[in-house]
Amino acid sequence: MTTEAVTPLIEIENLTKVFYTDEVETHALSGVHLMVRKGEYVAMSGPSGCGKSTLLSIIGLLDTPTDGTYNLNGQSVANLDFADRSRIRNREIGFIFQSFNLIGDLTVYENVELPLTYRDGMPSPERKRRVLESLERVGMAHRLRHYPSQLSGGQQQRVAVARALAGSPSILLADEPTGNLDSRNGEAVMELLQKLHREGSTICMVTHDPRFAAHAEREVHLFDGKVVAEEELRRLMQETQ
Repeated sequence: MTTEAVTPLIEIENLTKVFYTDEVETHALSGVHLMVRKGEYVAMSGPSGCGKSTLLSIIGLLDTPTDGTYNLNGQSVANLDFADRSRIRNREIGFIFQSFNLIGDLTVYENVELPLTYRDGMPSPERKRRVLESLERVGMAHRLRHYPSQLSGGQQQRVAVARALAGSPSILLADEPTGNLDSRNGEAVMELLQKLHREGSTICMVTHDPRFAAHAEREVHLFDGKVVAEEELRRLMQETQ
């Protein structure tokens, strides 16, 4: 068996995150353990305020943990400086946000191309190839000269997915990707993520909707900043009601 086959893509051990405000300590994450292998589709779910988005921000190198270890592709990334985090994030991670985060005065093509312009030494023809290929994969190649305001919410989210794909990331991180969509468009985005997973993408998605969590092959439940088993989550939820 190759080393690559046994090395987890994401390996998190005893991760904690504490926020300090006005001398109050808020423990957003309290000793999280998580492993994601290449090619997996994992959904993270749990009640509001349980730490899902905080954990996703740390996985995506948008934030740093207070303590614990985080290895991405076998490399320790928990305590990198801002520049190194930005460089690795640009190469390894594709983000899909609830609010799409498209830039209004850029075309569809320019929005998808933008992260690639920060890659050192990537020639223009290679950027073009990646942009067109990504838009083709999400069914939006016919809209490349349109602006976000000319697209429906579902179409904007498809463009956001294309932007995430264009960099050929190791993992796609989706934070409530259906949160701003009606149920029909939400289902369409879920079907798109399933298609990308079948094509080999590794996906980690935060969702509060059990219907959408069911699309993933594995569900990770969070409660009060900890990863818990499904039976334990049900018990804890009942106790808080």
